[in-house]
Amino acid sequence: MEFRVLRYFLTVAREGSFTRAADFLHVTQPTLSRQLKDLEQELGKKLFIRSSHSIILTDEGMLLRKRAEEIIEMVDKLEAEFHSMEETISGDIFIGGGETDAMKLIARVVKDLQLCYPNIRCHLYSGNEEDVTERLDKGLLDFGILIQPADLSKYNYIKIPAKDVWGVVMRKDSPLAFKDRIHAVDLLNVPLICSRQAIKQTFSKNEFADWFGEDFDKLNIVTTYNLAYNAAIMVEEGIGYAITLDKIVNTSNDRNLCFRPLEPRLESGLNIVWKKHQIFSASAEMFLKEIQANFSNS
Repeated sequence: MEFRVLRYFLTVAREGSFTRAADFLHVTQPTLSRQLKDLEQELGKKLFIRSSHSIILTDEGMLLRKRAEEIIEMVDKLEAEFHSMEETISGDIFIGGGETDAMKLIARVVKDLQLCYPNIRCHLYSGNEEDVTERLDKGLLDFGILIQPADLSKYNYIKIPAKDVWGVVMRKDSPLAFKDRIHAVDLLNVPLICSRQAIKQTFSKNEFADWFGEDFDKLNIVTTYNLAYNAAIMVEEGIGYAITLDKIVNTSNDRNLCFRPLEPRLESGLNIVWKKHQIFSASAEMFLKEIQANFSNS
């Protein structure tokens, strides 16, 4: 299986047409069709359902698309790393993390690094712990930012000198908006919007379960979310109250939202992690040194 053919396959899947894909790739349509027919024969699976106007991926085709995207991304990353092995440090750094105000600290490190090495580029990937660790384990990310508690057994890590404060985002006209702090009892009879990660961890080492205590099972969780931006939209539309971190949802005066912290106060620490025995590119190695210099004594 050749990388070139995988790129052909991804182009056809994206364009939904052999004609448009052939135009994009600057190859003839018969050449493209023959290449992908050979790929189907090599895999022993039908990848496309062809019609007169478009193509649809089969289940096997959708699986190949997902894996091919990961393979091509890895190849591109590897090529970038080798191109960066020059006397002048350049290249790409791939960082993943959830929505957190601590990203400001990472941004300052990146800014200082780029002032010294302007050819270094930083690429950010947003996702929850499961998304980030999956990409870390596959080598698609150099570093991940994980909110505690998290399983760090597979990683080296440095504690980030910041904590996120948990609370509730609500509409300003909500019955609880007059309160300065939100207690567990306040949340028992209202519709809640919670992160999927928080719910998933409920049966293990979860700060939420400890905070709510025995009342956790009584909560009315009507919606779960992955990214807090979408949760804020649900709140604005009157779906419920979102339990989330401070400062990751815009609650400025021009928006009909407000944030109230939990009482007792609930905070989460953060770590920047990387795989044990990781071999870094020159640019990622420089980033790690900057992180160690800035955070190791915190």
